[in-house]
Amino acid sequence: MKLIIPMAGRGTRVRPHSHTTPKPLLPVAGTMIVERIVETFARTLDRKIEEIVYILGPDFGREIRETLSEMSERQQARATFRVQEVALGTAHAVYSAEQDLSGEVIIVFADTIFDTTGIVDLEGADSVIWLKEVEDPSRFGVAVHKGETITDFVEKPSEPISNLAIIGVYYFKEGEALKKEIKYLLDNNLTGHGGEYQLTDALDRMLKDGKTFKKATVDEWLDCGTIDAWLDTTGHILEKENPSWENRACPESKITPPVYIGEGVRIAGSEVGPNVSIESGTQIENSVIRNTIIQHDAEIKNSNLHDSTIGNHTVLESQTGVVHLGDHSTVKVLK
Repeated sequence: MKLIIPMAGRGTRVRPHSHTTPKPLLPVAGTMIVERIVETFARTLDRKIEEIVYILGPDFGREIRETLSEMSERQQARATFRVQEVALGTAHAVYSAEQDLSGEVIIVFADTIFDTTGIVDLEGADSVIWLKEVEDPSRFGVAVHKGETITDFVEKPSEPISNLAIIGVYYFKEGEALKKEIKYLLDNNLTGHGGEYQLTDALDRMLKDGKTFKKATVDEWLDCGTIDAWLDTTGHILEKENPSWENRACPESKITPPVYIGEGVRIAGSEVGPNVSIESGTQIENSVIRNTIIQHDAEIKNSNLHDSTIGNHTVLESQTGVVHLGDHSTVKVLK
């Protein structure tokens, strides 16, 4: 089975970090968003993912491909790369991997982390759509269902026709059937919401063609699409997983869990936590840090931070409050 992951978007709402790192590669408590998604499939599917197809933007470089290849190898899958030259909607993004749309495929848009208990049942359906019950369905595309069978898709319903939101995870027994319907949209210039080619329109055509759609509901659906959402989701994962940090170097420091402290991190004379995630190689001295994400190989001194996000290879000294600092940046008070 193939897993297809469209990730060509620039992630503008998580800038400055997405200037150098695609949003799905950002860390949540020590693990990239995209790897957490793949690990969820490994835990909840009854069959093995053998190939992961990454749909990248045209300017994504060799380092990004190497990172994704290494991650795929850790997950015992081979990596394939396709390019979406221009963003024209979700259906167009998927069709950028049209040569891979054959046999069993799962498509996941790597904007969110999700989780569910038990094994997802893929049998007896042409397609399975992952759904989450929400309080305000008017903000989402939703699936109308009768029992386990999906009967209709509605984009941002004005009336409460269904409270099961489509979370961006789809299984297809035959990828060729989806490819056929997306090609029809493209060939006939049938755009939907926002003037773009929408995957839900292709799903609707499959449904009207008599294909059987089933639902799979999830327990958690955690957004990582904005800075605030990335912080909130990281805090939720820290509380859920409660990583161990006792073997880290933290002389004369107070650590208040939950926290994630990566390999090679040194914290001296500081107060850290709760809800702080610190990636490998970072050094922190004489600082107070709460509800903050710090990426790898950063240096933070004499600062008091909260609700902040700090990039890789940064230097931050004598700062107070909320700071969002991109990779390879230096902010200090000059004397």
